[in-house]
Amino acid sequence: MAHWSRFEKELELETRRLISHYTSIQDEEDQNFQMALKFAWSNFKFHRFLDTNRHNVQRSINGIHEKLMVHSDLSKAESWLRLTGEFLSSPLPNTEETKTEVHYSVLALLLHLSDSPSNTNYCERPRLKEAEKEDEFDWAKYLMEGEDIDTGPFPDTPEWSEDESEEEDSQQPLSREDSGIQVDRTPQEDHEQNDKTVQVTWTLGEPDSRAWLEQHIVTSYWVPNSPRFPHSLHLHSNLYNVWDQHLYNTGPLYLPEEKSFVTETQVIRETLWLFSGVKKLFIFQHNDGKVTVRNDVVVTHLTNNCLHSVLEHIAAYGQAVTRLQKFIDEVTGHSAEPCPPGLNSSSSSSSKKSSDPPFRTYQAFVWALYKYFTSFKEELNTIEKDIIAKDETVTLSSVLERLSPHLAQITMLHRVFCTGVADVPPGTPNVLRASHLLNTLYKAIIEYDSVGEASEQSVALLFSLWVETVRPYLEIVDEWIVHGHLFDPAKEFIIQRNKDVPVNHRDFWYATYTLYSVSETVESEERLSDAASGSSGGEQASSSRQHTMVSFLKPVLKQIIMAGKSMQLLKNLDCKETEQPDGSSRDAERKSLYTLFLESVQTRLRHGEDSPTNTVTEQQATKKSLIKMQSIVARHLELDDIHDPLLAINFARLYLEQNDFHEKFSGSNVILDRSSESVTCQTFELTLRSCLYPHIERRYIECCGNLMRTLKKDYRLLGYLQAMRNYFLLEAGDTMYDFYTAIFDKVLEKESWQQLAFLNVQLQEAVGQRHPEDSSRLSIFLETIDPARKKQPVNNLDGLTLSYKVPWPVDIVISSECQKIYNQVFLLLLQIKWAKYSLDTLRFSDLTVAAKRQEGGQSEESTAKEPINQQIHRMFLLRVKLMHFVNSLHNYIMTRILHSTGLEFQHQVQEAKDLDQLIKIHYRYLSTIHDRCLLREKVSFVKEAIMKVLNLVLIFSDRWQAGFGAWKIESIDKMESDFKNCHMFLVTILNKAVCRGSFPHLESLALSLMAGFEQC
Repeated sequence: MAHWSRFEKELELETRRLISHYTSIQDEEDQNFQMALKFAWSNFKFHRFLDTNRHNVQRSINGIHEKLMVHSDLSKAESWLRLTGEFLSSPLPNTEETKTEVHYSVLALLLHLSDSPSNTNYCERPRLKEAEKEDEFDWAKYLMEGEDIDTGPFPDTPEWSEDESEEEDSQQPLSREDSGIQVDRTPQEDHEQNDKTVQVTWTLGEPDSRAWLEQHIVTSYWVPNSPRFPHSLHLHSNLYNVWDQHLYNTGPLYLPEEKSFVTETQVIRETLWLFSGVKKLFIFQHNDGKVTVRNDVVVTHLTNNCLHSVLEHIAAYGQAVTRLQKFIDEVTGHSAEPCPPGLNSSSSSSSKKSSDPPFRTYQAFVWALYKYFTSFKEELNTIEKDIIAKDETVTLSSVLERLSPHLAQITMLHRVFCTGVADVPPGTPNVLRASHLLNTLYKAIIEYDSVGEASEQSVALLFSLWVETVRPYLEIVDEWIVHGHLFDPAKEFIIQRNKDVPVNHRDFWYATYTLYSVSETVESEERLSDAASGSSGGEQASSSRQHTMVSFLKPVLKQIIMAGKSMQLLKNLDCKETEQPDGSSRDAERKSLYTLFLESVQTRLRHGEDSPTNTVTEQQATKKSLIKMQSIVARHLELDDIHDPLLAINFARLYLEQNDFHEKFSGSNVILDRSSESVTCQTFELTLRSCLYPHIERRYIECCGNLMRTLKKDYRLLGYLQAMRNYFLLEAGDTMYDFYTAIFDKVLEKESWQQLAFLNVQLQEAVGQRHPEDSSRLSIFLETIDPARKKQPVNNLDGLTLSYKVPWPVDIVISSECQKIYNQVFLLLLQIKWAKYSLDTLRFSDLTVAAKRQEGGQSEESTAKEPINQQIHRMFLLRVKLMHFVNSLHNYIMTRILHSTGLEFQHQVQEAKDLDQLIKIHYRYLSTIHDRCLLREKVSFVKEAIMKVLNLVLIFSDRWQAGFGAWKIESIDKMESDFKNCHMFLVTILNKAVCRGSFPHLESLALSLMAGFEQC
């Protein structure tokens, strides 16, 4: 082993230690130990592994550096490149050379062991190099050994050097002063300064650094008993001392107090810091959310009262800034920088201390405030840079004058914040908070807009604030009317989804959404369920009590509700209208409602910014239009004896933006409706009317149009409406004739007809022959009726109820309540048909044959009273009168009421734009026929008279069929008397109604009954 190198010896030692560690064999002479040693040495000397490729290692080093640069880890990239370079350029313990194979092998090993260097937090630790040991050997003594040196009388005195004298000069103490904004000097100042200088030890020799430090060190004025800064003794610079001396001389009880003197520059800086949101200040102090001013702060050139009046004014603005900044911090959860609404809003609010995160309307409002304060703080930074630069004199008054527009805007924003946010009672639902905030901004815009050009900047700021704040509302509306999903997790939208009612329920259209209205005092909440359409709630609220809701959505609230419900219904219908394979790509290309609104606003604002030639042309056209409008307005003002040309010009300018001006004022009739729009807010309302409402209207027309086409085409809405009229209103005369004549025949034959099986069989046979598709949907029931109501024969049909199974979603239009009205009309028609059928089936032969049989057995007394032929003749005449009455009533109901009203109904159904309008048309149609059929409670006395006549008809028919002699002659007299009385009553009542003009549809019935009325 004598020829072994040092490396080989160390490798031998380490190999033995490795084997002992893994095999636990301590005896090196052991056979197993020797075998393991040979195996290890053979692998070390004769391994098959390739040597390290230095090019691959260098390529990996460069790749990691490039990756770190891409990830913007500049410090890690610089450390990585520098440390690897130092390692390759440094010798190893056993290798004197640099960049050897061993260097690259070590780096290759480290690269293989490393795991994702870019995702590791690395902080370079400083490496202290070992200081070289100084040679402690005294070479001077060693070399001077044996030499005699004369050291003089003072051997311990060190040798003098010129460098030491220069160093002593450079270490003289320096004085530091902060002169503030005072620049003049007086001889007396030097004497006072000697006792108040701050001693600073200076070790550098550069005069420029010394001068810079003297100018930039600030006196610690916030420390108690801090030294006063030097200032001029000029009268203007010592106004405080002069006034204090005056108070001392004139007031014997005046006691000077200890004051903290500051410069005007320091006051300006603390003012800027206060406006920037800094709370830890010396001059301004925060106490329970209120900003106060220290009483012991003075400046040399202002009196105490003057300074405090200015600082109190500044503190009021600072308190407004502090309240707004605190609100921003609360909503954003004290995050470093708020994000725009809709982007990571959940993460930004997750750190908030309260359990519920702020809703999106507040987040949008805070985002708008944050953007404004960003620009405001940029202005503050600009002022502070100007102070630092000292290129010009900056005073407190100039700073306040420069910030006066911003301070006025902050006051306005603070007023809006107090009204719309701070004054809302705690625990108020989010829907009321959001609505109240939007209404506050809306009213503020209208209020400032009414001032005119004097508040253009305020209106612009409020409008930008409103545009940002309204974004969540418009996004909720857009999601609802485009995708049919009302996404409102925080429940801040004025319309809330009732999740208890599924979409495929028949009450979906009526009870799915709840409209919230907000009172002016924000102390109560009223929930108005959209019973018929969801939009009627707003009308009820405005009529019963003044509610604000969301003012800007009022004109299109109905369209929003209709479009949202229509789209949600469409999404749940299996129709071809909504099946679009490229729907996702179209939705990606589609612009949101908020984006369209912003583009429309920008287009409106840019309108008129054309070339100079076009501008001149437009100005000429505007001037001509103004002259023309002035003449029109002046002419209409003269109608009211008002001769004021200036007023005419102002009115013309006011209405110049309205396109329908000529349509309103150029006609012969002057109609100026001021109830729907305020003259003082034309600009903002016109902006909404032209930039927002058309997009909602367009989507409303598209959604509702698709739903109506789907219901009519795929779900046979018109077919079901026609089926209701066919069966309930007996328009399918042949089909229903077979059904009800079977019942009437049973009645005439004195057989029982009130059997449910018999009725359903007759109905199915009648319907199945001509309308087999409706046989499974149509059925009939017998309701239990109080026997007291069946005293009269005509009431025997009471309880007969027809039912038609209407599938979803058609049952939204044809509801169970509508079928109840249909059944009331159906029962009346059956009673009229029964009376008509009873009279039509009477035969003259039945009466004459029975009379001939009784002529032989007739007594002389009865013959003397009235001949049989005369009695038969009276029966014939009464039958004709009854038939005339019944036929007149039958024709009036079937033609004048059902047929003509049905034609109007069909035309209105074709013109219906949305489902809500169709529901109202159908309900109005049913209400019309219900009223005109005299079924309303108000005209029940007319119906009772008609029912008496119909009952009289049934009694007359029954006696006719019983034959002559089965009844007494006095019964004929009573029937004629009852009919005459009822006939006269009806003719009188109907004529009076027709003469008043209250029931014009009754005119035909009144004339028909008059024709058959006997004049006595």
